[in-house]
Amino acid sequence: MTDPDVRDAIMTATYEALCEHGYTDLTAQDIADRTDKSKSLLFYHYDSKEDLVADFVDYLVERFDEWIAETRDLTPSERLATFVDWFLYGSGDDDERQSFHTAMLEIRTQAPYNEQYRKELRKSDDRLREIAEEILRNGIETGEFTDHDPEETAALLIATLDGARIRQLTLAEDDYIGQVRSAMVARIFDDILAEDVSFPEGLLPDEIDIEGGVDGTSDLGPSSETRQPEDEHGSSEDGAE
Repeated sequence: MTDPDVRDAIMTATYEALCEHGYTDLTAQDIADRTDKSKSLLFYHYDSKEDLVADFVDYLVERFDEWIAETRDLTPSERLATFVDWFLYGSGDDDERQSFHTAMLEIRTQAPYNEQYRKELRKSDDRLREIAEEILRNGIETGEFTDHDPEETAALLIATLDGARIRQLTLAEDDYIGQVRSAMVARIFDDILAEDVSFPEGLLPDEIDIEGGVDGTSDLGPSSETRQPEDEHGSSEDGAE
């Protein structure tokens, strides 16, 4: 697609439709109803629902890269905390975030049978690990992190974060991700942080534009609120999600 404005409109409509209907019940008409485009025009740009959703996952990766670029002025420990809290808490209100992440989980379950989805989801997973490795390597270079294997730590980090979110989504254990964050700080990050460095709390930027995420995709949605992590007992701070 050559017109970025048209693509942005379609991608935003796809996000909204996924939040409302989920993936399984999603139709091209649901997306068209949220734009000034007809369903036939959607199929002018995309051959099928699967083609459109695959492009949506790719779009999320692109927006994730834009969001990551905005964190590069932070210290490595601040970037790591921001990355972790974005992955665990995302953006949007509770219902919107839950609905969108559930829809993305539905898409992921299609990947074993859909090469197009598998390709895009693999791309998003690779990008997540690349960014985590970049942050960890930068921390070693600046002296904020002790010497360790960034590739191995990044793989453990992504697997832990991904597993925590899937468990929260599928079992409705809302306190679980707060417990995982506390455990990660105690069991993983304390081992790699330099002695004079502590792991920051709640550093998500005030604005996370799409509509960005990669759900390991880790998923981003429209937001105008700062997300804060739960405390070590799993309860939310005032103003947190």
